[in-house]
Amino acid sequence: MGNPKHTEVSVARQSPQRPDADEPELDDTTGPAEPDDADESDEAGRASAPTDRSLWDEVRIDPVEIDLPAGTGFTLRAYRPAGALTPTDVTERDQDDPFLARRQVVEEEDDETVVILDEELAEEFADSDEEEPSRRRRDGATDADATADDEDEDVADEADDEEVPVFLTHRGKLLLFKTPESLVSFIRSGAPNDLSQLDSWNELAERVEPADIAPLDEDTYELDLVVENLRGGHDTWDSTLLIKAGEAARDLSYALRLPAVLDMLSADSSLDDLDEALRATVNGGIGGFMGRRRLKKIGAQTASLGWRTIVGKISAVVDWRD
Repeated sequence: MGNPKHTEVSVARQSPQRPDADEPELDDTTGPAEPDDADESDEAGRASAPTDRSLWDEVRIDPVEIDLPAGTGFTLRAYRPAGALTPTDVTERDQDDPFLARRQVVEEEDDETVVILDEELAEEFADSDEEEPSRRRRDGATDADATADDEDEDVADEADDEEVPVFLTHRGKLLLFKTPESLVSFIRSGAPNDLSQLDSWNELAERVEPADIAPLDEDTYELDLVVENLRGGHDTWDSTLLIKAGEAARDLSYALRLPAVLDMLSADSSLDDLDEALRATVNGGIGGFMGRRRLKKIGAQTASLGWRTIVGKISAVVDWRD
């Protein structure tokens, strides 16, 4: 989570009332009393008072606003160690996709195709498999294998410790709410969702109010504008818009288990090259110059088509809640 940014709260001012007709008009030397300096400072302080972020800091969960072609919605996101999370269950979602369902059936059939010619022969194979590791270790042939296993365990431990995104999802669907009130109502309802596995979820459910659903600028993503912006050509590309969209798409595709989107944004892909070039231009200097040169080599049509696919795949797994 990034450092919280202060958002200003505007204070509406009432227009002054017109004087009654019976009251004498003020001459040039007499006027209404000037506001006290203390009152002015208090009013300015109220106008610039930052939104209270203590709740979100304590529960380590953030409100997020996502703009998609179908509308704007609010949801929640957190980052936790991968080993402490249970991924969202996409079984039901993938069964609704006839292409994914058909592929899974084929894979299961391939995995389960086992031909046993003789039961005694099968038992011999099983016994030999059990004896093989100890025999190989006695012969001194497994030292390299043991080292490799240890390295694999270290890599697995590091992967478990890495913080990964988790959203307000359920059964492979991203839950998006059109109003803060509907989001708060869901949080308090006790309805099943993937964020409820977090140890701070109950505290959030007890304390959250609609006024708390005020995402920071860094947690607001306008995915609905990405394709149109890319179509405008290199000179009109909005670096901030596109970089933030890439961050959101990576987080969403990981949390929602969308491998196709992860592949499209993976290292050395054309869209990843676009992201790195945009970041270079933002940083400025010689890197910015090189970044601008790299951007000119990226086809606007290819980038817009790729992003249209990404936005479409994310939109397809959204569960809109009123």
